[in-house]
Amino acid sequence: MPASVPPPPPAYVEPVPPPGAVLPTSGAAHRLRVALLMAGSCLPILGAVLIAPVLPKMQNHFADVPGAGALVPMALTVPALALGLLAPFAGVIVDRLGRKRLLIAATVLYAIFGTAPLWLESLGAIVASRALVGIAEAAIMTCCTTLIGDYYSGRVRDRYLALQTMCASASATAFFVIGGAAGSAGWRTPFWIYAVSLLIAPLMAIGLPKPTAATGAAEDGDGDGERTDTTVAPKRSFPFRQLAGICGLTVFGALVFYTVPVEMSYLLDDLGVTATSVIGLATAIASAATVAGAITFAKLRGTPGPRLPLVFALCSAGFAVMWLANSAPLLIAGAVLNCLGTGLLLPSLLTIAMSRLDFADRGRGTGLWTASFFIGQFICPLALIAAESALGTLASAVGLLGLAAAVVAAGLFLTARRRAAAVAPLSQ
Repeated sequence: MPASVPPPPPAYVEPVPPPGAVLPTSGAAHRLRVALLMAGSCLPILGAVLIAPVLPKMQNHFADVPGAGALVPMALTVPALALGLLAPFAGVIVDRLGRKRLLIAATVLYAIFGTAPLWLESLGAIVASRALVGIAEAAIMTCCTTLIGDYYSGRVRDRYLALQTMCASASATAFFVIGGAAGSAGWRTPFWIYAVSLLIAPLMAIGLPKPTAATGAAEDGDGDGERTDTTVAPKRSFPFRQLAGICGLTVFGALVFYTVPVEMSYLLDDLGVTATSVIGLATAIASAATVAGAITFAKLRGTPGPRLPLVFALCSAGFAVMWLANSAPLLIAGAVLNCLGTGLLLPSLLTIAMSRLDFADRGRGTGLWTASFFIGQFICPLALIAAESALGTLASAVGLLGLAAAVVAAGLFLTARRRAAAVAPLSQ
């Protein structure tokens, strides 16, 4: 008899959790999944800060190009603008095309567009490629945040949204240092780092399961993330009205969040501190405070909504100290106080937004929230420049922003009081 021929190995089939499945929150597969989502969430931060240290060298290289004084800074800021404008559309595509498929495609395109300045000679073309980077970032950030909401819920989801903030804050400092070191070899050299996403994309294809409406753990009274009900909520209209308030608050929250990273060096310079080592140390200390705030958020129990007035008040107090500071140590103390608040603020806003979204509209909702945050990031320096020109000093502009944060805190507190008073008679 002829020897039997062994059957060919089965083709790879993307794993899809069965209905009602709960993704494990331990083990190697879980750690890889979380690491990939955090790495993907850091890619837009990479785009925002990596080339900041080489902007002066770019300015010198394109000194003869008309309009270079405006176009070179745009190379840094236009990705955030593109991300803010296009994230809602990315959210629609996420819900229709699928989270994982779009994430992998966008991660590959991120490398292609991000490394384009290595061979582009036209400053206009470089700025255009940076806008394309922003489009890819919009898809990546929306997909990663949506997948966190798909895979987890309850306190588990809150913990990973806080971890997302921690990773973003820590990576911003790291990427600034890496960009500065790479820039010593030439202004084009840092753009090679965008190619790292080509290593991440294949791992995402292997390590991220395809989400379904029943993939993550459902909310369960005590918020521990264990699924107690496998039914899927009936389809409802998209909650534009419920998201409008939190998205508007997120635009302002982004202004508060980015003021210290963007303006710290200028505030120190106004106090006579010009040593880059001191400026770098001050920025690193402030970033550490943001991470500490995010860690604190992950350890807190209960819904974050009632804590928002206190969080904005904490940010406001930090701005007040920075406004009144007449020495570098006092300025750094105010920045630490503010950043402790922003570390609590970002995951609080995102958690509130995610709690209002069903699986079917989570992509669009996350896209709207992401757009709100990055629009706030883009207008942050513009708003402070306008305030500085009106008030005379940057410190006064920061003080005005602190006053606005205090007003927001008071408004949220009074709104919560009115709602509690309205509900009290109904519960009796």
